[in-house]
Amino acid sequence: METQTGKVAIVTGASSGIGKATAEALARRGFIVFGTSRRVIADGPKQVTMLTCDVTDDSSVTQLVSDVLSRTGRIDLLVNNAGLGIIGGAEEFSIAQTKSLFEVNFFGVLRMTNAVLPSMRNAGAGRIINISSVLGFIPSPYAAYYSATKHAVEGYSESLDHETRAFNVRVTLIEPAFTRTSFDQGALKPDGEMKEYDEARTGAAKLMREAVAIGDPPEVVADAVVMAATAASLKRRYPAGKAAKQLTFARRFVPAGMFEKSLRKQFGLPS
Repeated sequence: METQTGKVAIVTGASSGIGKATAEALARRGFIVFGTSRRVIADGPKQVTMLTCDVTDDSSVTQLVSDVLSRTGRIDLLVNNAGLGIIGGAEEFSIAQTKSLFEVNFFGVLRMTNAVLPSMRNAGAGRIINISSVLGFIPSPYAAYYSATKHAVEGYSESLDHETRAFNVRVTLIEPAFTRTSFDQGALKPDGEMKEYDEARTGAAKLMREAVAIGDPPEVVADAVVMAATAASLKRRYPAGKAAKQLTFARRFVPAGMFEKSLRKQFGLPS
């Protein structure tokens, strides 16, 4: 991998966790990095210019991209990382709350991508890296809508890549498993909790906390992003970490019934 001196990158959700680690890793590789957060922060990633942006707001996204282009004249790389999680039964979440999740996790990706594509097309080059999840290709009880957003990102990214190759703009996916961040702490709770799901929801939240505690450090995901950003030959997907690679293999080769049985056992669900 070569040092990308002078190339310009935008990383959304760069104030902490995967976004912060990714922004710093790209900066070390010679990228000029602009990170985003919804609010002004005091302690941002090192060697990264932080700008405010709300990916759920069209004007905010347009202003961010305009600002970066006015400063640099180019955007070579976009990393769509900003996202929210949820914990709870699908029946417990209102349509309004579910829409708010999609506004960040899916439509936020679309807004940012549509905003940078014109400059990338005009330049005849660019890469868009979307942070997905292993839940983009496997189900997740008590995180159904989060999984749905990531399934949507996966389908969108793969389709878009076919469209943009004509302009030498490529789109790829990073698929982490559980990562040691505060992601679980910021997960949305149901706005319509039901006693029927109390025990299962509590168990799912405990499982997530335990999995996050022993998960990969965010630098593992950042390394996968750097690999995708600098690779001469781009892959469609990059599993990030040992667990993600194992799940990718299992989903592809383990019989569906056996995979489902293992998943239900992990969540303590009746067979």
